Amino acid sequence: MASSLAERFGECVRQLRTDAGLSQVEFGERCGFYQTYLSRIECGKANPTLNAIEVIANGLGLTIFDLFDRMRAEPARANE
Repeated sequence: MASSLAERFGECVRQLRTDAGLSQVEFGERCGFYQTYLSRIECGKANPTLNAIEVIANGLGLTIFDLFDRMRAEPARANE
């Protein structure tokens, strides 16, 4: 079964965050979001706004376009 867009986005954010060596708490502080909200995004349970996606991208040192390119370039692990 294909992963939803929200799940694929969350998986990409989680991977980029962990690659950067950041905990959810540290990343939340960097972005100005609660850790619980980031957890819900990473699990595909929250549907962030475009503004929130831009904040997440910036927190990862990316533009929103770079973030979407990374998400698109990496196939969902559930489909491998």
